[in-house]
Amino acid sequence: MKKTLIFLVVVIVAISAILFVGKSPFTSKDRKDSKAESIAIKGSDTELQLVSNLVESFNQENPRAKISVAGGGSGTGIAALLNGEIEIADSSRSIKQEERNQAVKKGLSIQDFILARDGLSIIVNPFSSVEKVTLANLGKIYRGEITNWKEIGGSDKPIVLYGRQTTSGTYVFFRDTVLKGDYAPQMKNMEGNQAIVDSVKNDKNGIGYVGIGYIVDDAGAARKDIKVIKISSASEDSGVSPLDAEAVKLGKYPLSRPLFQYLAQSPNKGSLTEKFLQFESSLNGLEVITKTGFFPPTQEDILKNKILFETINK
Repeated sequence: MKKTLIFLVVVIVAISAILFVGKSPFTSKDRKDSKAESIAIKGSDTELQLVSNLVESFNQENPRAKISVAGGGSGTGIAALLNGEIEIADSSRSIKQEERNQAVKKGLSIQDFILARDGLSIIVNPFSSVEKVTLANLGKIYRGEITNWKEIGGSDKPIVLYGRQTTSGTYVFFRDTVLKGDYAPQMKNMEGNQAIVDSVKNDKNGIGYVGIGYIVDDAGAARKDIKVIKISSASEDSGVSPLDAEAVKLGKYPLSRPLFQYLAQSPNKGSLTEKFLQFESSLNGLEVITKTGFFPPTQEDILKNKILFETINK
């Protein structure tokens, strides 16, 4: 995986170098002359640690900047953006059409930015004998139609479901992509990815879904206190792991998805918001993304982001 990730980063960096020239959007003069500004970021719990790490790295080059980062779920972040409470909403799902309609009514012009790529990961207790699950059976499990591990090759034990709260973008993504229906009423709704990880590692019968940044350690290796299971399209398939960077990049992993940041309008050129977005797209930003366990934006994502930067430069 490590070699694949290195190759992936090299490719993305080469693309980024064409679109965003330079290692960082800052010069020594920028750092020296920068005024104390502030922006507030709120939303996706999946992105919380990633964006916090990006802010920490950004502040090393721009120490006078004041940037706050909070979670609460994608829906909460988008609502705060529409209400004018924050500058950036983190979201692990696409903004809904009704939310865009609300923005128009408020005179806002929502701008999209793709921060990174995630491989939403299915985790079980490390003592579980289950190695993979079909996408169809995963849906049945979370709809409450499969309730015992023996039905998918595990031990004769009841399945304990862990998922997110309704304001979570991951809750919506998983429901729309996997369940295509309603969650089982017995699912335990957790407030964040880390809460799911903690619950599953202490529950031998548990299963949960979390962002890929929560299944790796600081060195980028798979954690030992939880087990990531593969997802297959059919029972005879070997399955695909979200830890397979190339599979995620090529769209072979069925739960790969973009991670978004939304703005109420295009930021002013030279503003702190624009500088932070430029930093996230820089070599330093890409390094933080991969170190946190997520995947860099694809070439298609970068080209979409380029449109946003072009509007800033007009």
